[in-house]
Amino acid sequence: MMSLTPSPTAILNTLCKEFLHANVTAILYMMNYESYGRSTASAQYFLQLAGYLGIPVISWNADNSGLERRASQSALQLQLAPSIEHQSAAMLSILERYKWHQFSVVTSQIAGHDDFVQAVREQVAAMDHFKFTILNSIIVTRPSDLLELVNSEARVMLLYCTKSEAIEILHAAEELQITGENYVWVVTQSVIENTQTHPQFPVGMLGVHFDTSSGALVNEIATAIRVYAYGVEYYLNDVKNTGRRLDTHQLSCEDQGRGRWDSGEVFFKYLRNVSLESVESNKPNVEFTADGDLRSAELKIMNLRPSVNSKGLVWEEIGVWKSWQQQKLDIRDIAWPGNSHTPPQGVPEKFHLKITFLEEAPYINLSPADPISGKCLMDRGVLCRVAADHEMTDIDMGQAHKNGSFYQCCSGFCIDLLEKFAEELGFTYELVRVEDGKWGTLENGKWNGLIHELVNRKTDMVLTSLMINAEREAVVDFSEPFMETGIAIVVAKRTGIISPTAFLEPFDTASWMLVGIFAIQAATFMIFLFEWLSPSGYDMKTVLQNGQSTPYRFSLFRTYWLVWAVLFQAAVHVDSPRGFTSRFMTNVWAMFAVVFLAIYTANLAAFMITREEFHEFTGLDDSRLSHPFSHKPTIKFGTIPWSHTDSTISKYFKEMHYYMKQYNRSSVADGVTAVLSGQLDAFIYDGTVLDYLVQQDEDCRLLTVGQWYAMTGYGLAFSRNSKYVGMFNKRLLEFRANGDLERLRRFWMTGTCRPGKQEHKSSDPLALEQFLSAFLLLMAGILLAALLLLLEHLYFKYFRKRLAKKDRGGCCALISLSMGKSLTFRGAVYEATEILRRHRCNDPICDTHLWKVKHELDMSRLRNQQLEKAMHSHGIKPPQLKMASTGDIIGAAAAAAAAGGGGCAKLLATPGGARGAHVGPRQPPHLLGNLSLGGSAQDLYRWSYKTEIAEMETVL
Repeated sequence: MMSLTPSPTAILNTLCKEFLHANVTAILYMMNYESYGRSTASAQYFLQLAGYLGIPVISWNADNSGLERRASQSALQLQLAPSIEHQSAAMLSILERYKWHQFSVVTSQIAGHDDFVQAVREQVAAMDHFKFTILNSIIVTRPSDLLELVNSEARVMLLYCTKSEAIEILHAAEELQITGENYVWVVTQSVIENTQTHPQFPVGMLGVHFDTSSGALVNEIATAIRVYAYGVEYYLNDVKNTGRRLDTHQLSCEDQGRGRWDSGEVFFKYLRNVSLESVESNKPNVEFTADGDLRSAELKIMNLRPSVNSKGLVWEEIGVWKSWQQQKLDIRDIAWPGNSHTPPQGVPEKFHLKITFLEEAPYINLSPADPISGKCLMDRGVLCRVAADHEMTDIDMGQAHKNGSFYQCCSGFCIDLLEKFAEELGFTYELVRVEDGKWGTLENGKWNGLIHELVNRKTDMVLTSLMINAEREAVVDFSEPFMETGIAIVVAKRTGIISPTAFLEPFDTASWMLVGIFAIQAATFMIFLFEWLSPSGYDMKTVLQNGQSTPYRFSLFRTYWLVWAVLFQAAVHVDSPRGFTSRFMTNVWAMFAVVFLAIYTANLAAFMITREEFHEFTGLDDSRLSHPFSHKPTIKFGTIPWSHTDSTISKYFKEMHYYMKQYNRSSVADGVTAVLSGQLDAFIYDGTVLDYLVQQDEDCRLLTVGQWYAMTGYGLAFSRNSKYVGMFNKRLLEFRANGDLERLRRFWMTGTCRPGKQEHKSSDPLALEQFLSAFLLLMAGILLAALLLLLEHLYFKYFRKRLAKKDRGGCCALISLSMGKSLTFRGAVYEATEILRRHRCNDPICDTHLWKVKHELDMSRLRNQQLEKAMHSHGIKPPQLKMASTGDIIGAAAAAAAAGGGGCAKLLATPGGARGAHVGPRQPPHLLGNLSLGGSAQDLYRWSYKTEIAEMETVL
């Protein structure tokens, strides 16, 4: 043991010259005086030097809590006195005993103050059965530092400083009125010291203390020696240390020897593992933690209370804290601050607030109270007054609660938030509706509505969906915003309309161009080209095979007709190509048509659905809104007068503000109803409110469009320099951090409208509007057909004769057979022949004559057969000539009848049937003159032999 002097030189000489020469292997650092500041620096210097030399230290010092353990305390030190962790744990046990959940930590710049704060925080974090909240952590360097406590909710303070510093701190606290009966100060050993009180200390203080008397010091010296002795014994008895000695003779503070004892750390581990039986039977063994602190400690709980024998205050032991017991704290009656008989609440005392509001869903909703009890049901919120102050005079409050014109029930997002504030901060309140029903704007240089109530201090707080802006912040104080918002636009959807071009939407423009310009044209020209070049295809010549005079019909236009018929799978008559290559190309086109129609049909269903139309505004600065007179027809839109939205528009969009006055509405509900009914095209208001109303529309007919303008937030509003701003701000930040605000938002901001809900209407009958595109397509086709009819008339009237002089049907027939036939007589004859061969005669007289001719021909054929039999019987062989068929004869006659009016009659009336008609060069010249129905069979055969009708000009 040594008498420590504050001189660093003396400390250095003692260690380097006296201790090392005496072969010191451990230092017992024992003292019982508490100077905290005067000798702390020298003590830390001494312990630090011992740590450098590697010499273990066994200490017991009353002011050990005043050491900077993490900065300069030796790593080779055992502490027999209760540590700073023990003191902080005992202080928190007192707070837990009286359910004081929140507190503040006050320290001076005493050495070890950071260790104390850190120890308190670690203790709070380790507790899972009791929730503590550290409101403030203040280092006091001047009295004004305590103002932070005045503006906070702290009612319990943990004080760690020296006794002299505590006198100054508590004096300043008394002046700031934070030492009354509602405030509890819990102090450490460093404040109590030797239990001598000071008049500045307030009654009811609590503290932790341990015995620092001379007797206690002597007992601790004995314990330290026993720890050292057992440590030496354990070291020497360990076989691993055989041959090693506890010797520090070779240590030197100079360069003459080693600067650190190598065995010091090994020896310290044996000292730290010592376990001594306590002298007292009811105490646990003396053991140490890995940090060298005493594992189990006992502290006295002290209370500053009036003395029984004198008028002053004395520190009196009222309990004990034992770290090794499950119920660590044993405490008796306490003299509470202000000589109160009950403990303080530990939280701010109840205070009353008058809160002004203005209803707006979903933040505050109004509903009538129960008419019998005059109370609000659980789902209807709390009672709130809707009558003005002057209406509440000389009325029965019991009856007023039942009267809806005086009181109603308020519920909503803001009411739930208010309930959480009241629970956390412990206050009562009265909800009153603003008299003029306005939000608060400058009207003729004066504030109205909610802001007027605050400016004139008629209310303590405004809680509703009040938007924060620069003008309002200039006259009132706002809390942190609890919800972000901006100015938005709501419009109505118009359903049941299909796009007029819906049938074109399955493919984009490029795809349609590719199909229409490339695919169809390429397929048409390839089929026609392959048919033209094929040896078995169309060659522009009339082919007569098997006695048929019908020409093979195929042209470019007929190829187009084939391609379009195959593409749309139309059940119409088409002329198929004859060549193998062109037929293969037609099949390839048919495969393409199948794929094209399958894709088109599948996608058409997705586009032939009801389209929703609405006014797509980009935002408040959309030119249709900001410059309403420049667009025709004008857009009808409005807002609520004297609101934040109205004042913002009047400030930045004067033309818009002037225009929309005629369309303004008195409430949001009226504005939204006007949009749904078509009276307004758009309604402008707060974004979150409009989003809520959009969600509440069951038919999902509303939609917010464009970007929000003038982004801001909703906040609680207070009178200027209100003392409540800080406490509400703190709680708001906590609610945001722990998710309470988000849970409230999800609960109140959701509605009945859901995406896809309108699908239940899919079974409704289809309206005419949903076929609009099909009807438009039909109308377009009719108009195009009318145009083609006009062109056809123009062609036959003006262009056909001119074209017939230049083209005899060859080139035009290449494009269209019907055009080629219309230019030449040959084509008209062929067409008439084909028609009449099928007995399609429109004239009934003609039909009669044709039947008569056919009958006479049949009779002639029967007579010829009889003549042939007669010739065979006489041995005469008839000539081998083929007789013309009845159809050929009738066809020739029908052609004459079709070529000119009355031709059929002329042909039948002529004895030869076709007298004067030109025949082919290979016909017998006498056939025309002698041919008659009653002539010989040879004449009839001769007339029909290899005939070819080229022209029938005589008939025409």
